[in-house]
Amino acid sequence: MWRFVAPEFEQDHQVILFDHMGSGDSDTSAYQRSKYSSLHGYADDIVEIARSLDLEDSILVGHSVSAMIALLAAKKAPELFARLILVVPSACYINHPPHYTGGFSREDLEGLLDLMQKNYLGWASFLAPVIMKNEDRPELAQELEQSFCRANPEIAQQFAEVTFLSDHRDDIQGIATPSLILQCEDDAVAPPSAIEYVHSQLETSVLRTMEATGHCPHVSHPSETIAAIRSYLSAGGAGPAG
Repeated sequence: MWRFVAPEFEQDHQVILFDHMGSGDSDTSAYQRSKYSSLHGYADDIVEIARSLDLEDSILVGHSVSAMIALLAAKKAPELFARLILVVPSACYINHPPHYTGGFSREDLEGLLDLMQKNYLGWASFLAPVIMKNEDRPELAQELEQSFCRANPEIAQQFAEVTFLSDHRDDIQGIATPSLILQCEDDAVAPPSAIEYVHSQLETSVLRTMEATGHCPHVSHPSETIAAIRSYLSAGGAGPAG
């Protein structure tokens, strides 16, 4: 999913790609339900990867729930990560009125998870175009749907529950790692209120609203995504909050 973006940074950065447990070419024999019952298990994997490769001054890039995993990893081992690139992050997808709007009611999310359990292929077919948007390019949603269908259904089910039903608003407080937050237009998964909440909790973060639409700008609008990241890095990770 990063094939349009990652190569653009290979000339001046060491680029390391990996698959989260249950996706891509990950080794599912290492799956432990107890470990991955929260996003902390995935964050521990990132810390382990960084330490095993002796990474220093690294820039950790995460999209959607992986952006939250990146924040948790940076909190666990701040010495490993110099900066974070957080693409459409949300600390909690559930609405908690009147003070927080995550985008979904708990009932809506439980219904979505129920569909996933009863009809995994139907769930993938329904959710992919909602996430991707960009209806004029249906091939993007089709690719995302195929990605869902290649995942291990058992692990994907637990990952979806952990993603949509968890609340990490308290966990992201006190993280000092400089961060770029990218926000998209017409994002059905992470509304502006949720992303702006993350920004408000990260004192050293810079928020940039893109012209890109949907929830996957690295796939649908890679050039704008690359330009936003390069602009932030060329400024040394600094800039006005806003």
